[in-house]
Amino acid sequence: MLACPRVTPTFTSGYRSRFSCRAEDQQTQNSTGLIVQNKKKKKKVLVVGSGWAGLGAAYHLCKQGFDVTVLEGGYDSGLTRLSSSPDDFGIRGFWYPYRNIFNLVDELGIKPFTNWIKSAQYSGEGLEVEFPIFQDLPQWPTPFGTLFYTEFARLPLVDRLTSLPLMAAVVDFDNTDTSWRKYDASKSNWSFSDIPWGLPSLDEILLFQQCEFHFVVTARELFRQFRCSERLFENVLDPLLQVGLFAPAERCSAAATLGMLYYFVLAHQWVCSTGIYRFQFYGWQQKDFDLVWCRGTVREKIFEPWMDSMRNQGCKFLEGRRVTDFYFDEETGRISEVICGKESLKADAVILAVGISTLQEIIQNSAALCTREEFLKVLNLSSIDLLCVRLKFDKKVNIPFASNACSGIDNSNGWTFFDLNTIYNEHKDDPETVIQADFFHANELLPLKDEDVVAKAMSCLSKCIKDFEDATVIDKEIARFPKSLTHFFPGSYKSMMRGSTSFPNLFMAGDWIITRHGSWSQEKSFVTGLEAANRVVDYLEEGTFARIIPVEEDEPHIQALRSLNRNLNEIIAQLPWSNYFIQ
Repeated sequence: MLACPRVTPTFTSGYRSRFSCRAEDQQTQNSTGLIVQNKKKKKKVLVVGSGWAGLGAAYHLCKQGFDVTVLEGGYDSGLTRLSSSPDDFGIRGFWYPYRNIFNLVDELGIKPFTNWIKSAQYSGEGLEVEFPIFQDLPQWPTPFGTLFYTEFARLPLVDRLTSLPLMAAVVDFDNTDTSWRKYDASKSNWSFSDIPWGLPSLDEILLFQQCEFHFVVTARELFRQFRCSERLFENVLDPLLQVGLFAPAERCSAAATLGMLYYFVLAHQWVCSTGIYRFQFYGWQQKDFDLVWCRGTVREKIFEPWMDSMRNQGCKFLEGRRVTDFYFDEETGRISEVICGKESLKADAVILAVGISTLQEIIQNSAALCTREEFLKVLNLSSIDLLCVRLKFDKKVNIPFASNACSGIDNSNGWTFFDLNTIYNEHKDDPETVIQADFFHANELLPLKDEDVVAKAMSCLSKCIKDFEDATVIDKEIARFPKSLTHFFPGSYKSMMRGSTSFPNLFMAGDWIITRHGSWSQEKSFVTGLEAANRVVDYLEEGTFARIIPVEEDEPHIQALRSLNRNLNEIIAQLPWSNYFIQ
């Protein structure tokens, strides 16, 4: 059965009915009767931030003929050779469902990615999981393909099967505002552990649905309530969260956990990508955990050619600009200028595409933003420290998998390491091994001296691959990115921002901005940038909306279960005692 992707505008209601309009040159007649061509002045759009979100917004707005300026604040990472931006780090792979990013690179005519590669997961005891290239294997319905094809080195089948009850929460979580508030609750009033049984029965799961108990506080609590085994949690689930949400399970929102796990591991129904990543359509989908890697830094292989294409369309990039405030025009109720120290830049519309910590700094210095509750709530949010280490060894070390996720030191932080000889073009022919290691939740590691950081990294690498014990580091590069990654902690959802703000011409984008698209990480950042561009197009009433490829639909059995779940909740909501319990 064939299918095709649905390509839709970002907005479906509440916006101007016409899909597009474009400012045309106007003709007037002078006193001599001659026709004079009057070019309409381009409207100015300022984009603050030059990551996936900021560049995504600027790219589309350039194509619509706006006068676009991107403000690059710069990062003080203590590193000059690795990268000038943390966009090269965090989650570094590009997963199968990143359809909008794959579409972008095809449009740019570049080929920055490797082929699909296998990955692995390690614990302190050694290799735990081997992830195959799922698209090369026969297809199974969610979650059976992921469950059966993933190769567990030491986890018994009985432990793996304890993950199945978690599907009840996956079905219940549908990325709506209601689901996020339910699973991101910061209070607990009841627990499955109060009942003396093992795995929850169907009746008991239905009781959970009926009563709408907001007992789920953390990801760890979510796994405990649904009776995941201790070994499954310690060796598989917790390490996955430490590299996917950058923090241990007890510090991660259950809502973010369900959203991330479903997007990367369990979803979806139909396959569709573009260019060299186009494949046949299949009835079942287990491929979303397949990934490719950039053959060099993201900035070098993707951002630089992308920015060059924007410069050719008139886009300006101003480096070293730190936004300190905004000028609020009380007559119009709009932001009319962006202030960068002693410099002031006029704008008809502004997009803030920055991380949480950067925005918090702006808010604290801005007299305009401090007057709005939505921005003050951002001060409740937090970010996570990142430490990046690149090591070059004196000899070749056999690394079975190019991409590896690992449980952290004393389980307080997760980390990843990558074989750059396999991934990066520049290191393919090197006679020595070059690896990159990224440490998340690295607040305990950032203060260390470089020599101590290298010693920590070597200790961790040796626990995963014994051959590193006999290798000597001959070169090192270390980057510190304090407060650079989004922390989805329990209760954070209520403080996160939407794409629109109470200022009619100020819009938001980034991986922490609330969106119903359903994507995650780099894809989410890029999509929210396109959504912000669409809001500018709608506000200024010029140009056409960006076409955003939606996340694939759920598999039929997931659709049926979610429909049943919604109908059940609607029936329960009509019962006289439905509002008795804490909502």
